[in-house]
Amino acid sequence: MSAILSADDLNDFISPGVACIKPIETLPTAPPPQASESLEFEVILDGQQPSASQPAGPAQISLTDCLACSGCVTSAEAVLVSLQSHNEVLSLLDSAPSLALSQDGTTITTNLDGNPSSKLFVCSVSPQVLASLAAAIGNNTTQSQAANMITHLLSNPSLGLPSGGRHNNGFTYIVSTNRAREASLVLGADEVISSSSNDIKKPVLTSSCPGWVCYAEKTHPYVLPYLSKVKSPQALTGTLLKTTLSKTLNISPDRIWHLSIMPCFDKKLEASREELTDAVWNNTSNNPATTTTQKGIRDVDCVITTKEILMLAESRNINFFSLPKTPLPQTTPFPHKAMGDFLLPFSAPGKKNEQQSLSAGTSGGNLHYILHTLLSQNPGSTLTTTRGRNADVIEYSILSSSGEQIFKAARYYGFRNIQNLVRKLKPARPPRMPGGKPFGSARRPGKAAGATNALDFSYVEVMACPGGCTNGGGQLKVDDPIVLERMGFGGTENKPGPQEQKAWLEVVDEAYFSGDDEETSSSERTDDGLVVAGISPGYVRDVLRVWSELTSVPVEKLAYTTFREVVSDVGKTQTDTERVVQLAGKIGGGW
Repeated sequence: MSAILSADDLNDFISPGVACIKPIETLPTAPPPQASESLEFEVILDGQQPSASQPAGPAQISLTDCLACSGCVTSAEAVLVSLQSHNEVLSLLDSAPSLALSQDGTTITTNLDGNPSSKLFVCSVSPQVLASLAAAIGNNTTQSQAANMITHLLSNPSLGLPSGGRHNNGFTYIVSTNRAREASLVLGADEVISSSSNDIKKPVLTSSCPGWVCYAEKTHPYVLPYLSKVKSPQALTGTLLKTTLSKTLNISPDRIWHLSIMPCFDKKLEASREELTDAVWNNTSNNPATTTTQKGIRDVDCVITTKEILMLAESRNINFFSLPKTPLPQTTPFPHKAMGDFLLPFSAPGKKNEQQSLSAGTSGGNLHYILHTLLSQNPGSTLTTTRGRNADVIEYSILSSSGEQIFKAARYYGFRNIQNLVRKLKPARPPRMPGGKPFGSARRPGKAAGATNALDFSYVEVMACPGGCTNGGGQLKVDDPIVLERMGFGGTENKPGPQEQKAWLEVVDEAYFSGDDEETSSSERTDDGLVVAGISPGYVRDVLRVWSELTSVPVEKLAYTTFREVVSDVGKTQTDTERVVQLAGKIGGGW
């Protein structure tokens, strides 16, 4: 288990003073609520009652507890998650010489050395990670400069990880998840707006937050039909890299090792999903003769967080903050030009990270892009916003020029708000008496005046962390030593509190939204049509078409995923044999 996760990290998922949704048999008792307090803000599992017993004692928190809604991870998933760490990165880098790529004219080929352990190392990085690092570095450091420092750490043969490794291995390609984010936004808008998308219930709920997805799968499976089928930027980046590289280099996906650097511990859980392996898109894996014995190779082999990237540098005695902020030239071109032009602005010299829109929020801008797509499709329409019970709940309406409502959507961040949302979506239970009315559906018949029915929305952007992804559990916090040092705190008497953490998060958000003045977004590399919120849907669709033709796999199979109800084993006894069998069925390839 990761030693850097502590009880303090609970605030990233559950706001202070809110009951943990860890199962009742291990949940410390909570003080009784005041009469003036609304139970709507208490996060509890269906069927559980708020405790009115004595005040709670100290909670015993582990990675298993904090991941995916405090305790609904299975023991098998906990083991799989624990395998993903900065130590795993170093172990793989030192396991065997990496696959060497050679360039003959315009063709990139792989020199297989006969060692089955040799791999091609690739990495993807979230913009929220870059914002957290840029804020910690200070001195007006931009996301591009933070990206350059990560590139030096992972690839520089004299200053980075290769200099201290057994085989001097480094990462050949480093990309931003912003590329796949653009594709996810375009596909997500099509899913919500297109009249042909009849296989998903409204409101469509985002599915890019793995903590929220796990919570839905294990505690509220009735919301699964509402979840967007589009892969998250992390998952889509993994599929893009593994499919393109394995096809163009003619190597097996298990020879490509993909590291993802994310702001969230739950992304480790997402990477372990059986739905996100080559068994879905690889023709060989889809052979009925092999699927019964092979679960597939993961599209994302390992996930580490912002905190762990600093631990990775420290493990090799590298001072991350002293690494150069200037670009490290991309010495090996991408083997497919069109896909390389789409994927590689992160590390290619002269390319900049695009500026994030303040109105898009800190979690990728799913809702923001859909709203602006609809505004562009309805000339004269206007957008109105209404704040909900707190800053993490916002409702949006698009009105036509005549004042008619065209589209209604919302943003729900944080588990206390998510709990309220899923209650409103809970289906009515059939009546127990003949002729009786359905009952048990929250906020429908007889709802309070002015209250919103969740079924009135067409789309809801759902994220587990209050404040969004820049406040992820794996991000640097104000009480981390490196932030304490750079923010000027010192000594126990000056230990930062909630207000200092809030101020620190504002610094991170400022770095996230600042971007670069001379930005070059992939969406600006085309002039053949509409640009929506800085993204050219025409260009993105062209890339998706090229990708599908390259891999001979339909886009629907490459870019979409599925969800299923999962029964948690928390609080249940399980024999060692059962646990081993369960692990053997889930472990798949890629480790």
